[in-house]
Amino acid sequence: MKDDLGAAGLRFERDGVIGWCVIDRPAARNALTPAMYFGIRRAVGLVNSDPDLAALIITGTGDVFAPGGDLGARSEPGDTPVPDFLGSDLLPFLTIRDSPAPVISAVNGICQGGGLLIAMLSDIAVVSDRATFRVPELLRGITDATYAAVLPAHVGLAVARDLLLSARRFDAAEAQRLGVISRVVPHDQLREAALQAAGEVLQTAPEARLQVKRMLNERYGLIDYQTMYWTLSHSAEPREGMQAFMEKRAPSWVPDQFADDRTRR
Repeated sequence: MKDDLGAAGLRFERDGVIGWCVIDRPAARNALTPAMYFGIRRAVGLVNSDPDLAALIITGTGDVFAPGGDLGARSEPGDTPVPDFLGSDLLPFLTIRDSPAPVISAVNGICQGGGLLIAMLSDIAVVSDRATFRVPELLRGITDATYAAVLPAHVGLAVARDLLLSARRFDAAEAQRLGVISRVVPHDQLREAALQAAGEVLQTAPEARLQVKRMLNERYGLIDYQTMYWTLSHSAEPREGMQAFMEKRAPSWVPDQFADDRTRR
């Protein structure tokens, strides 16, 4: 099918020249499988190749936008298999960042991990006032190279250290104040506000817009995927972090004094 994104947890909908990529996997709280990550890349490609489409809006369902990758399961029935050799090319983040067609995130709820990177690397993130955020990768033992490059460019080094090393939760108002995202709206106005943002970007000249985006994106610097994937393959920490998450316990590296802090999981 023309609009099939190859992932059971994604839907693609058309609204005039706007394509909507809807993250819709409620049984797993919208956790992203590899097929879903790759399906979001497909959605970006679709709006850039279909002459009937001009922009993409990514959103979630219920009270969750996206919590990041699924630590408990790798696929769903109906997913198109994703080759293991893709590595970082599986991920949609740079595809979203570099898209000639505008990409808007309509963040409807919980947004963390890979979900927050999707929002941050969209042209504009329009966020419900009910949304909450977190950068939890270090809680799972994951050396996330994309965050290390992207977050300081948005918020500065001091705040990036705070958010990355503490992995604390923060709300929409703080996210906007820090510069993580740009627009916060009442929850019931989210869809309308996202469409408005897409329309605003589409008023600008596409070739000039693409050059300005290229210049802006140079501020992110190098993304060290080599180190990230080496540690995923060679360090025991990601396995322990994911196992601890599944078992609802503190990882082995947490001192006993702090092991009962369930807000960290």
